[in-house]
Amino acid sequence: MTTIRNEMQWIDAGPLEAIPSPGARRLPSAHGDIAVVRTGSGAVYAIDDRCPHKGGPLSQGMVFGERVQCPLHGLVIDLPTGFAVGPDTGAVSTYPVRVADGRILVGLLPQTASAACGGGCACAQAA
Repeated sequence: MTTIRNEMQWIDAGPLEAIPSPGARRLPSAHGDIAVVRTGSGAVYAIDDRCPHKGGPLSQGMVFGERVQCPLHGLVIDLPTGFAVGPDTGAVSTYPVRVADGRILVGLLPQTASAACGGGCACAQAA
């Protein structure tokens, strides 16, 4: 019999109400800084806090709809997928998020956008 272990480690990103809707905050982690983003609809996402273009802090970007715009050069990232929105290219890692008892929990096994597409597309080459 094979036992599958859940290796996901959940880290506490703080209370939900600490992040404005829309807004974001930086979460330091062993995987590097993570941008925890809350949209105007109340959805919460976690992505790498490093723009694939020039490394800008996405946690300081403007949040609109289900997207965040890098504060340095305006590259737009789709929050559910982690992919740059055309005509830009590139991708950031996304992380699972759950809210429990009013606290945001971020899973530490990254799910990269390039892994989601199989790694054979332009996003994997740009990342």
